[in-house]
Amino acid sequence: MAPVWERARRALATRFCMHFAARRVVVDDAPRELVDMEAQFPVATEAEQQQQQPEEREVSLASRSSGSRSSAKMCAICLSAMRSGRGQALFTAECSHKFHFNCISSNVQHGNTICPICRAVWKELPFQGPQLAASAAHGSGRLNPSIWPQMSMLSVNPLEDELPVVFLIPEPAVFNDDEQIETAVGGGHYEIPPLLEITTYTEFPAIQESVAQEQFAILIHLRVPTWVRTRAPLDLVTVLDVSRSMSGPKLALLKRAMRFVIENLEPSDRLSVVAFSSSACRLFPLRKMTAFGQQQSQQAVDSLVADGGTNIAEGLRKAARVVEDRQARNPVCSIILLSDGVDSHNLPPRDGSAPEPDYAPLVPRSILPGSEHHVPIHAFGLGMDHDHDHDSRAMHAVAQMSSGTFSFIDMVGSSIQDALAQCIGGLLSVSVVAQETRLSVECADQGVLLTSIKSGSYASGVDGDGRGGFVHVGRLYADEERDFLVTVRVPPSRVSTALVRPLCTYHDAVTAEMVRVGGDPVMLLRPEFPVSAGVSLQVERERHRVRATEDMAAAQAAAEDGDYARAASILATRRVLLESCASLSWDQQTQALVAELREMQERVLNPQLYEGSGRAYILSGLSSHSWQRATARGDSTELTYQTRSMVEMLSRSQALQPEVPEALSRTPSISSTSRSPAPTPAPAPASGSSGPRRRLRLSFRPFH
Repeated sequence: MAPVWERARRALATRFCMHFAARRVVVDDAPRELVDMEAQFPVATEAEQQQQQPEEREVSLASRSSGSRSSAKMCAICLSAMRSGRGQALFTAECSHKFHFNCISSNVQHGNTICPICRAVWKELPFQGPQLAASAAHGSGRLNPSIWPQMSMLSVNPLEDELPVVFLIPEPAVFNDDEQIETAVGGGHYEIPPLLEITTYTEFPAIQESVAQEQFAILIHLRVPTWVRTRAPLDLVTVLDVSRSMSGPKLALLKRAMRFVIENLEPSDRLSVVAFSSSACRLFPLRKMTAFGQQQSQQAVDSLVADGGTNIAEGLRKAARVVEDRQARNPVCSIILLSDGVDSHNLPPRDGSAPEPDYAPLVPRSILPGSEHHVPIHAFGLGMDHDHDHDSRAMHAVAQMSSGTFSFIDMVGSSIQDALAQCIGGLLSVSVVAQETRLSVECADQGVLLTSIKSGSYASGVDGDGRGGFVHVGRLYADEERDFLVTVRVPPSRVSTALVRPLCTYHDAVTAEMVRVGGDPVMLLRPEFPVSAGVSLQVERERHRVRATEDMAAAQAAAEDGDYARAASILATRRVLLESCASLSWDQQTQALVAELREMQERVLNPQLYEGSGRAYILSGLSSHSWQRATARGDSTELTYQTRSMVEMLSRSQALQPEVPEALSRTPSISSTSRSPAPTPAPAPASGSSGPRRRLRLSFRPFH
C-alpha cells in the first residue's frame, strides 16, 4: 500500500490527476482473464509531470471555489486547463459542467457520482468503454469487467455530429472476443426416440375405384413432442434502437424488457447487445449469462441514452459481425431487432406516390438463408405507422428475408416485455431441438403425381416429373407444429392406392446428429361402389387457413393501392365464408381466425386506421401464418401458434410487472375491454364506421 499512497501524495502535491488501480471484482463465475486497471490508466511519472504546460501546473487553490466562468476553463478534478486541441476528450455532464473525460471517468469508477462543482447527483455517468480498454491492451479480447458497468452514451464533443460517446470509441477489427463456452464432454450417451413426429390426413378416406381425382388434398402434419427436456444453448444478439425518438418512456420500457430477457437466459446461453442510432456500436461481446454476466449486461443496457437518427442497416451489420466472427458457437443463434423508427440513412424518404423501396440493403447477405452464417432476425416494430414511429414494411421485409418473424407493438406499457417474453419463450422452449429440417414427399404408386405444395413462406418445390417435392422447414422449437397441404393426382385403381410417402431429415440441436424420420405411405381405399364421407376436419381447417392467408395478402395489396373498400370486402368475404361453414362452427381455431379477420377488416376501413395500425397488424398476421409461428400484434399477446413454453414465459412476464398505464400512443381503434382467451365474434361494423373496439386476445394453437 505504501507505494500507492506515496504516488497519491505526490500527485496531490503537484495538483495532477491521479488514477488509482481499481479493486478486482471477486466473483466465482467472473471471466478468467482480467486486464489490470492500473495498466490501462497509468499514473504520470515525475518526468511527465514536469513536461506539463506552465499554465496547467500553476493553478491557484482559489480557483476551486470560483464560479462557472472559471470552471468552464479548467477541470475541477485535476485543476488543469481544458483546451481543445490538447488531445484530451472533454465530458459535459447533465448539470452543464465540463471535465477531462479521463478524470471524471476515473472519479466515477471509484464511486463518486456527484458533480464536484455543484454537487448535483448524476443519473447519466461517463465510462471507459471496453473498446478503449481493448485498444490500450493492444487488441486483447479479455477486459476488466469493472470498467463495463457505467456505459453511457453521452456526447463528448458537439462537433462529432452529436454521436454518443460509445459510438466514437474504436472497436476491434474482428469480433472474435466472445466468451468461450464449455465443450460437451463425451460419454453418457443415451438413446432417445426421434424428436419429430409425422402424421397425415387425406381429404376423403376412400374414392370409388373408377374415379380419378386431379386435386386430391393431403395434410402432412409435423410435430415436436412436449416431453423433450434437453435444451441446446443459445447465442442471442439484440439490436436496440437508441435514436432520439426512443427517448423517454420508450427507452425505459425497452430497458425493462431487456432486463427480463437477461434474467431468463441461462448460464450456458450467451448474449451480445448492439445499440444503434445514426451509427452502431457493440456494447459488449457474446457473454455467458452467469450471475456476473447478467449483472454486467444489465448495467450496460441501463446506461443507454437516446440520441441521433436511425440506421437499421448499420445495426444489423454490426450484429452480423458478432455472429460471423465468434470463435465459439452455441448450437442455436438468433438476432432480435427492436426499432421505433424509419431508416433515414439507407432508404429514400417515405412518399405515398413512390414505389416501394428495395429493402435488401438493410440485411447483410452473410446471414441470409443459404449462407454459412444464416441467422433469423425476429423484428419488433414499436409504435404507430402514422406517427412515423416505425416502418412496418421495412421491418416485415427484414424478418421475411432472414426467415424470422415480424411483431407489431403499439406501445402499451407492458407489451414490449410481453412480446419479447413470447419470442424468448420460443427460443428457450425447452429448446430449438430440430435444425435444418427438410420435408421430402415422394409419390408411391405409379400414376400418382404431386401437383402442388402449400408451404407459406417456407421454400418448397415440386420435381419436374411430378414424382416428388420438398419443403425446407428450417428450425423447430419444442412443442411446435407445422402443417403443409399437398395435392396429388389420383388415377383410377381397383386396389387401395399408396399416394405419397413423407420423409423428414433434421439436425438434432443437442447431439448435432443427422436424424431421419420416415412416415408410413398415405393409403387411399378404393371401393367398387360410390362412398359417402365428409371432408376431413383437419384438411378443411388447413385449406381455409391457407386461403385466409392469401386473402390477407390480397387485402394488404389493395389497401396499399388506396382501395380500402376492396380490402375490407376481401377480408369480410372470407370471414363470412368461415362463419357459414357448419363443420367448423364449433372449432376454436377457426373462430380465432374469424376474430382475426374481423380485426383486420376494422383496421382497413379508412386511410387513418390503415396507416396508423392496419398495415402493421396485417403484416404481423401474415408473418405469423406464413411461418406458422407466434407473433405479437398490437397489444395482443395470446396469439396463434403459441407453444407451452411461450405461454409460460408470457405468464412469468405479466406476473413480474404491475398494471402499467398507457405510456405511449396506442391503436385508436382498440380498447381494453375483453380479456377472454377466446373472444366471441361480434357483428361486423357498418362500412365507413370504426365500430366498437376491443383488445384482441387470440388463443389459437395448431391442432393436436
